[in-house]
Amino acid sequence: MAQNSSERKIPALELPQDLEANYANLARITHSPSEFVFDFAQMLPGMKAPRLMSRILLSPLSAKLIFKALGDNLAKFEASYGEITIPGSSSLADSLFQPPKE
Repeated sequence: MAQNSSERKIPALELPQDLEANYANLARITHSPSEFVFDFAQMLPGMKAPRLMSRILLSPLSAKLIFKALGDNLAKFEASYGEITIPGSSSLADSLFQPPKE
């Protein structure tokens, strides 16, 4: 079968036997002119502070390609399983930046 010229062949990934999967429910993204830094953390009930689980550094081009791939995959997911709704207020900023509940 001929490969479409716009498709890229992705090499198979080698999974090390000691690879650990980490759950993250919090992400912080920062950037400089030359790189994006993605910090993935875990915040669970009873924890005093989020625990950093992984830090990924990417070039701006790689970050843009991942952004596009994530959008494509979210669209496919929602087409199969329905819209993902964000709970809470009307905006992401309102959801993220609320004073702590006492």
